[in-house]
Amino acid sequence: MPELLAEVTRNGFVESLHHGSVVGLHPDGSAGVSVGAVDDAVLPRSCMKPFQALACLSAGASLAGPALAIAAGSHTGENRHVELVMKLLGGLPVGLLRCPASWPEDEETRQRMTEPSRVRMNCSGKHAAMLAACVAARWPTQTYLEPTHPLQQMVLRTVEELSGETVAHTAVDGCGAPVYALSLRGLARAMQGLVRTPVAGAMRKYPEFVGGTGHVNTVVMQLLPGVVAKGGAEGVLVLATTAGHAVAVKVLDGNPRATTAIGLTALAALGFDVSPAKEHLSVPVLGGGQVVGEVRVVFQ
Repeated sequence: MPELLAEVTRNGFVESLHHGSVVGLHPDGSAGVSVGAVDDAVLPRSCMKPFQALACLSAGASLAGPALAIAAGSHTGENRHVELVMKLLGGLPVGLLRCPASWPEDEETRQRMTEPSRVRMNCSGKHAAMLAACVAARWPTQTYLEPTHPLQQMVLRTVEELSGETVAHTAVDGCGAPVYALSLRGLARAMQGLVRTPVAGAMRKYPEFVGGTGHVNTVVMQLLPGVVAKGGAEGVLVLATTAGHAVAVKVLDGNPRATTAIGLTALAALGFDVSPAKEHLSVPVLGGGQVVGEVRVVFQ
């Protein structure tokens, strides 16, 4: 059963509750944190992106440095992100991107836009990397999102090999790509495998292309060098260290506001020093522009 992970207080009044599950694995694979239904399947959503990027790399896509980081990330649609996506496309028409048109998440950039676009969508780096992989492997580009496409089958194998599990369900993510259900424990196990790959190295070195200016995943990686942080829609988050600590979080109501605090608390429980990011161990609640409460972690 899901457990209470965090509560929202306002002037001493408990206003909202966030239930869910969190698992934290030591480098040897043993569970140091296990709260809630950690063996139930969840959809990783954008936490799948690092594994999708790894499959693209395995298929022959020329991905390195910032390009590999953005392939594994959910960028905020800034100009530097768009420039890199266009470079990844390598002359392919933008219309080949099958992600939907979207407004950029970066507010300053959004204010300058007159209409949404596919390259501004937070998943466009992943989609451009998938197209690059198809070109490298001489696979069809028009159908690259079909679950039966060779690239998506490679993603499936990558996820199953790293997690040590058989995928429980295949769904369609918000960007149109297949997303594979795993247990939360399996997702954390897969992250332990990922930290030894070039994908994790690129994410650690170029966190500004995993998220963007002010994005919490980017900020956490900047504050905790060596940590990989990747969030996904519907309250999912993964964290992993170079030493092999790994955390996976699922908040059942889908709200992400507590996921970073929950994940960092679990990482600290594994013995990893998160003090440089201590301001993210809770989230302030405002009233009239003043702090009147907090989103605080309550699991034991």
